[in-house]
Amino acid sequence: MNRLLQTSLLILSLSGTALLAEDEYENAPIRYSDTEPNDAAQRLERLMAAGKVKIDRTDAWTVLRDVMKHFDIPPESQTMVFSKTSKQNDRINPQTPRVVYFGDNAYVGYCLGGSIEVSTIDPKLGPIFYLLDPYEEPQKPLHFQRDNSCLSCHGGPFTPEVPGVIVRSVYPGPEGHPIMSQGSTVVDTTTPFSDRWGGWYVTGRHGSVLHRGNVTATEKNDQSIDIDFKAGANITSLAKFFDTTPYQRKTSDIIALMVLEHQTSVQNILTKANHTSLRAMHMQTSLQRELGEKIESEPTGTARRIIDHCAEDVIDALLFKDEAALPEGGIEGDPAFQTAFTQRAPQSSDGRSLKDFQLLNRLFKHRCSYMVYSLTFQHLTAPLKQTVLSRLWTVLEGKDTTGSYTYLGETERAHIRRILAETLPGAPAEWKKTIASK
Repeated sequence: MNRLLQTSLLILSLSGTALLAEDEYENAPIRYSDTEPNDAAQRLERLMAAGKVKIDRTDAWTVLRDVMKHFDIPPESQTMVFSKTSKQNDRINPQTPRVVYFGDNAYVGYCLGGSIEVSTIDPKLGPIFYLLDPYEEPQKPLHFQRDNSCLSCHGGPFTPEVPGVIVRSVYPGPEGHPIMSQGSTVVDTTTPFSDRWGGWYVTGRHGSVLHRGNVTATEKNDQSIDIDFKAGANITSLAKFFDTTPYQRKTSDIIALMVLEHQTSVQNILTKANHTSLRAMHMQTSLQRELGEKIESEPTGTARRIIDHCAEDVIDALLFKDEAALPEGGIEGDPAFQTAFTQRAPQSSDGRSLKDFQLLNRLFKHRCSYMVYSLTFQHLTAPLKQTVLSRLWTVLEGKDTTGSYTYLGETERAHIRRILAETLPGAPAEWKKTIASK
């Protein structure tokens, strides 16, 4: 009985009711650093080595362009960050910002004269971090160097204790150093508009509500700061802030930034939920084996409660629970990004997509995240995925009794049901039957 109690308590700790061990993702069953990734960077390197893919190595920008093409990252997704919050801090300042691009399952960053930073998604492990030297000697092959030192920021409290991707808003000093006394914000869908983009450049219109972007701060002796948020508002050209000539694109689009913030936060929640569920099932199996019991593939007891809790976190994220409102009058950004982002979005038979923008008082028209198509969601461990899908459909059919999702009206829920039933890979047959009958 003592052994059972000890093991149950160990499983219970995974739910977040007790402290997790440091770098829990390095232990079984994840073994993050010891596991060979199955991600886009590894596949591209194999293709390059076999001579099946040629990367234009004329300069760093052509390398970046071709790598992004293979990762399905549109160049229109460009955002710019000038705070020194990256591995290559010595190359970043308000005059030489770092560019960041993203697709649904990959992210790249580049500092002028530096390495290309890459994060591609492994279905089980989550984001894998690499450095790629675009200036490598032509006779040597390009190589994605796995860099787990990134986990000092991308694998701790910011991400929440799993390998993750983050967008931080800081108060940057004149050279881009974060003013530590003012703290920082990890931005997600719920972050108020006024707390976003400290240390980032932002192009686009947003009315009278101010954000933190485009400007630097000066710290005073009493640890307060001087900063003029108005000077960074409603900017359509960055030329007055720095020389944009070296950059292929001249924008850091406000809508791309908001999509990036949503996507990274949902990615982290999916990774966290999957890792926690995998550990819960691992502990359940270990306990059953130790006690000589039948090995169950379905979660029971503590494991069941942990997975149910993880599913609730996923549902909240997918359905934009507590989403921060946009400024009155909405936002306006670069149409090129919106076109690129929606270009290949799966559409329902009536032409709707989870990537359709709204932009008046919220980001998307249909509040169910397109991250349901992501690698991580599609490869969630079976008990978790089944629980999420069942719970999601219950909410979308208006049968939820918690009152947590009343902001979703019947029309919006009906549109989301049809989109999911017709476009989600592996959608339950019952979903399709329900849609077909209406």
